[in-house]
Amino acid sequence: MSSSVHAGSMAQIWGAVFLTLTFTIQGTLPQRIIGGQEVVPHSIKFQASLQYDRQHYCGGTLISQQWVVSAAHCWRPSTVIQVVLSEHNLAVEDGYEQVYNVSRIILNPTYNPKTYNGDIMLLKLSRPVLLNAYVQPAPLPDPDAAPLDPSTTCTVSGWGVTRIYSFYLSPVLRAVDVDFIPNCQVYYSARVNDNMICAGSRFGGKDSCQGDSGGPLTCNGNLEGIVSWGIGCANPYYPGVYTRVRSYAKWISGYIFNDP
Repeated sequence: MSSSVHAGSMAQIWGAVFLTLTFTIQGTLPQRIIGGQEVVPHSIKFQASLQYDRQHYCGGTLISQQWVVSAAHCWRPSTVIQVVLSEHNLAVEDGYEQVYNVSRIILNPTYNPKTYNGDIMLLKLSRPVLLNAYVQPAPLPDPDAAPLDPSTTCTVSGWGVTRIYSFYLSPVLRAVDVDFIPNCQVYYSARVNDNMICAGSRFGGKDSCQGDSGGPLTCNGNLEGIVSWGIGCANPYYPGVYTRVRSYAKWISGYIFNDP
């Protein structure tokens, strides 16, 4: 079923507090939509909500009829996760939701929870999804294609908090356009490697934030990034850091096209 959580529920608040404390201790916040707006319902057809105990906790992206990709730091045991597609308002069932259990989870073998390298996982759904006008997979980028142009504008979406330091998730799906920021080692030094890309605003005010983790960053219509980490949210000096999907495109394809 679609999540019945309300943005102000105590369980959700304490969950956000726990995440905030956890990653503050580590010195980083897993970047999760600030400065954006509510999307037209069901217009982001590949957006997934990962839910635990019927409450949204991370985003994901449908990439084939039976596979969703998310961030590895969003891992939970497969027996407790439900993946909801065609979700818009977390507090309301509108009849378009598709709800799936998870039969298998594959963490990328290079995942390092301290550095967030390899912050990507695959979730195999218990059955193929019903593809329709509201649910379609996101195209994966060609790993051998030309690099993104420095002037590229991308879009990130999710149900994350809409204000810095807020404990309240957005009840509706929101999105914001962000600039692809090449060479973001300038901001993070060696903490950013070739398996990561950065996006945000050089002036701040637009970013993913708490609750958006694992969700999609799309550029030129392709899934180029997965919301991963950063320092704070919407900070002009620290853009959001995303798992670079191109680095893992062949690893992804090896499962979604060859798994029985």
